[in-house]
Amino acid sequence: MEHSNNVTEFVLLGLTQDPSAQKALFVMFLLIYIATMLGNLLIMVTVLASPSLGSPMYFFLAYLSLMDAVYSTAISPKLLIGLISDRKTISFPACMGQLFIEHLFAGTEIFLLVAMAYDRYVAICKPLHYLTIMNRQVCIRFLVMSWAGGFAHSLIQLVFVHNLPFCGPNVMDHFMCDMYPLLELACTDTYLIGLTVAANGGAICTVTFILLLISYGIILNALKTHSQAGRRKALSTCTSHITVVVLFFIPCIVMYVRPVSNFPFDKFIAIFYTLVTPMLNPLIYTLRNSEIQNSMEKLWCRN
Repeated sequence: MEHSNNVTEFVLLGLTQDPSAQKALFVMFLLIYIATMLGNLLIMVTVLASPSLGSPMYFFLAYLSLMDAVYSTAISPKLLIGLISDRKTISFPACMGQLFIEHLFAGTEIFLLVAMAYDRYVAICKPLHYLTIMNRQVCIRFLVMSWAGGFAHSLIQLVFVHNLPFCGPNVMDHFMCDMYPLLELACTDTYLIGLTVAANGGAICTVTFILLLISYGIILNALKTHSQAGRRKALSTCTSHITVVVLFFIPCIVMYVRPVSNFPFDKFIAIFYTLVTPMLNPLIYTLRNSEIQNSMEKLWCRN
């Protein structure tokens, strides 16, 4: 495919130029990546292999783990190779691919977190109708809508960037291909596109975050009528959901709700939501969830 540019690859400056720091970061990020993959695979296997975890909440949780694993894989290997190799470049098509996958999975995860909040709302506010409202078809519909939302979001980002002219500088002060660093390198005025990107990413993040906070407010308010034990169980589930939502959305809002610019500290915010959050999600969900812990123990004993 011909581009209206002569840039065939980008040079990624990465996180640091200091060789000893690069080695230390390599070890740290490799451990984070391994922990992310193991944690998320463990949750997926546990949910799929345990008949007791057949409720919609765990159906969504298994998919969230799958997304975290793939999302992390879109970013981590390239970052790790960059830390130990001298050649820190990424080709134009690979850059576009990374941008697309990154926004596809992040976008889908945002909509999935909304589905999970709705699931908790029904479970706590309409417990008697829970299984009829959240039947398998509804869950699959939520899943398809999440993917469609993520795909649309990602496609919009990709179309904007792919058609930009890149004609000169190709050095990106980042460890991955993302919107703002790319917009900075384009040889045209990207102010309007930048606004659209901020509106697309920022609006999705902010509106969803506010909706989620309101929904959890309603859920927590509804808990007043529950028994002590029911309240404790529902609270522990909701707290883990709210923790994941906050960890995911705050960096996203910091990145996108502001004038278009590429600050050096963006790389460290990006590290947080591309590497740290996918690793923490399985921990947050399993540490506070006795049903998952019990199922893991049963699987362990069975094997």
